[in-house]
Amino acid sequence: MNRLFGLETEYGITIDGVDRIDVVEESMQLIRCYLRGEFTPLWDYQLENPRKDVRGFEVKSLLNDTDEKVHLQKDRQRKVPLEELKSDLIIRNGARFYNDHTHPEYATGECLSLFELVAQDRAGERIVDICARRRTEMLSEGAVRIYKNNTDFEGHSYGCHENYLMDRGTPFDRIVKGMLPFLVTRQIYAGAGKMGVERGDRAPIYQLSQRSEFFEVIASVDTMHKRPLINTRDEPHADAGRYRRLHVILGDANMSEYVTALKVGATALVVALVEQDDLPDVVLKDPVAALKDVSRDQSYQWLVELDRKTGRLVPAVEVQRMYLALAKERFGGRDVETDWVLNAWDEMLDGLERDPMAMVGACDWVSKKWLLDCFREAEGLSWDKPDDLAWLQSQDLEYHNLDREAGLYFLLEEQGKMVRLIDDERIEEAMSVPPADTRAWFRGRCLEKFGHDVKSVNWDRIVFLRNGELRSVDMKDLVDGEKVACYNRALDRADELEEFLNALET
Repeated sequence: MNRLFGLETEYGITIDGVDRIDVVEESMQLIRCYLRGEFTPLWDYQLENPRKDVRGFEVKSLLNDTDEKVHLQKDRQRKVPLEELKSDLIIRNGARFYNDHTHPEYATGECLSLFELVAQDRAGERIVDICARRRTEMLSEGAVRIYKNNTDFEGHSYGCHENYLMDRGTPFDRIVKGMLPFLVTRQIYAGAGKMGVERGDRAPIYQLSQRSEFFEVIASVDTMHKRPLINTRDEPHADAGRYRRLHVILGDANMSEYVTALKVGATALVVALVEQDDLPDVVLKDPVAALKDVSRDQSYQWLVELDRKTGRLVPAVEVQRMYLALAKERFGGRDVETDWVLNAWDEMLDGLERDPMAMVGACDWVSKKWLLDCFREAEGLSWDKPDDLAWLQSQDLEYHNLDREAGLYFLLEEQGKMVRLIDDERIEEAMSVPPADTRAWFRGRCLEKFGHDVKSVNWDRIVFLRNGELRSVDMKDLVDGEKVACYNRALDRADELEEFLNALET
């Protein structure tokens, strides 16, 4: 789709049959279960600076919520080096797998294809599940459970972040103006669904999104405290003079392949509209309030209030159609995947407008609600009773269980009720093969061919150590198709490290 994108998923972790666990320690140990040998820290943190704001300044520190501060204090007491604590792994399929403090996190390699991204995302699910099984075998009691969701139902939220490479010359104000109405209303099809409310009035309702109630401000560099609708972290992982990375943090983790592709595809097209300054004339009066209101609207009208000049209430579906109409006009017929997105987007909005519950099998929040409704009716449960609500929340959680023998999503998938875009064979391949035609291929193949000589690696560079000499390969320019192809050819042809590095220098 002419743009690099990727997903970062933080997974929920617990151990059944154990009263208390150290989630930091368990996340660290689970990641190391990927290895067959000793852990060697390779990730290079020197080029990372999460405090740099795209608006032209650097904050002194990132803000954390109370629970996060408690964990940070415990980490200081562990006296474990950062490299050991994070247990960063770089996998041969180009992905990064590491301990994001209290959660195992899997970041896909960079992709150019939506269906490739779906395969890589689902490969991450399989890898995390395998590690959970291995960790369970190591324990004296209990079983590790992993959930691809965004809440523990106790007021804590963890993210599924999307990344889109975009033109550096795009004014920040235009990004905010263009992306907000789209992202706020996108949850009508991209939400993962949630039983109950965790902040404010704990109403026994079913929400569209697991993340929406955890956002408080329009724009900020922070991700864990006073979460922003638009994250302003300035880490392009590319030439900073030409590119920025749009880091979207308000979305849910999706089990549905269909929604994952639609969510990322539609967002990528809207990013292109923002770059071209070709946007619908729509401004929300209060985007933060609208995000919460849409998620909680039990009438499924999903009305949002426009700016103070008009005060008009419009359905979220209508806002989405404004973006879709422009995307069709500008990008229709460009390529197969773009046309798939435009058609899927159109069909999804039509279906949601006619009868949201008809979208079982495509939409996560709808599919899960259908399951919960069946369970509630079968067991005679009431949403108004605290004990019944807790039972429904436990079933909600099981929709996201990565254990393919126990997870409710996988039950629907096994019954043929979920729309599939890729087959299991393609997922298995993505567990070891990096995305083609991107620097993820270069990164993954470097580790496969010359891994013993790799001194350090991150998104931007690889450093080799051979005969006491350090040789660095800068990857910030490996977003240009021609240069990526040149580097990948040199890597594929070379049998020796020296031959490979010399070829890159000529």
